[in-house]
Parts: sequence; C-alpha cells; structure tokens
Amino acid sequence: MFSKLVLCALLAVVAAKPQGGYGAPQPSYTSGPVVPILKDERQGPDEFGNYNFEFETGDGISRHEQGAPQGETGAVASQGGWSFTFPDGTPGVFNFVADAAGGYQVQSDLLPTPHPLPAHAIAQIEFARLNPSPSSGPGPQYGAPPPRYN
Repeated sequence: MFSKLVLCALLAVVAAKPQGGYGAPQPSYTSGPVVPILKDERQGPDEFGNYNFEFETGDGISRHEQGAPQGETGAVASQGGWSFTFPDGTPGVFNFVADAAGGYQVQSDLLPTPHPLPAHAIAQIEFARLNPSPSSGPGPQYGAPPPRYN
C-alpha cells in the first residue's frame, strides 16, 4: 500500500513537469542597422614584429596603425589614428604616436588645452631659472634647532 502511494506521488510529480522545458532567450543581434565593413587590411606581425592594419566602415569610422620593434629591448613603437563623425556632423579626427621616448601621445583639435600662462608668471619662472636659490633642493632646508631658554 505504501509503495502504491509513493508510486502515485512520483507519477504526479512527473506529470506536473513542464513539457518542452525552458531555455534562456536567444540573443538578438539585430538591434540596429547592419554597418558594412568597406575596408579591412591587415599585415603581420611578421617574424620581426612589424605590423600594420587599416579598416573603414560604412558609417564613416576608420582606424589605421603601424608599428615596429625599436631599440635593444624590442619594445614596439607605433603610430596611427582613427576618425569618425559625431551625430551633429562634426568630424572627430585623432592621431597618436607611442614610443619609448614620449609614451602614448594623442593629437586632435578636439582635445582640451590649457590656457597660456600670463606674462608675469612666465617672467617669474624665467627669473627663478636664472637665479636659483642656494637651498633649492627637493624640500626645505633645516639647520640645528635653536637653543631653549627657560
């Protein structure tokens, strides 16, 4: 009798199981327009470490770069750039150089630049350069403490 009860309960559980199962939703890759690749050229890296590539998309994005090992360590120095168009139609153009001498340096008319120094600040800097103080070390110079008088 007990085994019939267990068997009936087991059959009820199996019958209540959802048929077909549930899986995670499939990803959708069509959330926007498909942008064609107009150009995609790649070379390297070759046996010496030289490489270059260039690509361009149908919506105006382009990227190019070339690089080669430099110096005794073989660190790669590269140069290149990228461009695109902002939604308002303004072009964004960036160029860069990356090497051991200067690190990564980006150039663009869109990057912020500091205001020029006023003439009096430049004069003070030049005066300090031409007239170094005797204690112009890394920090303040301290002598022996003064004697204490009680």
